[in-house]
Amino acid sequence: MGINLRDQGGPSLRYIIIDVETTGLAPNRGDRVIEVGALMLVNNEVAEEFHSLIYIHEQIPFRVQLVHGISNEMLNGWPEADEVYPRLKRFVGKSTIVAHNAQFDMKFLRYEFSCLGLELNNPYKCTLQLSRKRLPHLPNHRLETVYCHVTGKNPEGRSHRALGDARMAAEIWKGLTSLKSS
Repeated sequence: MGINLRDQGGPSLRYIIIDVETTGLAPNRGDRVIEVGALMLVNNEVAEEFHSLIYIHEQIPFRVQLVHGISNEMLNGWPEADEVYPRLKRFVGKSTIVAHNAQFDMKFLRYEFSCLGLELNNPYKCTLQLSRKRLPHLPNHRLETVYCHVTGKNPEGRSHRALGDARMAAEIWKGLTSLKSS
């Protein structure tokens, strides 16, 4: 039985903020997750991080490499899916998952898990949907735009890498969930 962090019957204080980088947009057409980054937030503080590139046998299309900068050569020496996803499942536990454009990440993760006979039925929240609701005045709701607005800072490092994007999504989640609902 895992740690149960509850605030006198209130919502769980433990969230897993997650982001994936992929070879395309559709797992049902053979696209794969090639990087996963996740943070465990406990009481709005980062308690632990999870990160891995994932070795695949398929070629990463060049147009996709231009987005995240991940090449097949970079995946050499990293574990394959059957090593990464059981570890990720343990890391996530029964926590609520949070992601920016969560439907995309969950679609890919559920597909990858199912290929290994695993399930990922955790509830999830979407910072993209939440930002559209709470910040309708923004010119767009891309991760970087919302991050800059919520934190007042420019993103550090390269965007479109899983752990860095998960860190930005965590700051967005903390900022947006502290705002009063309108």
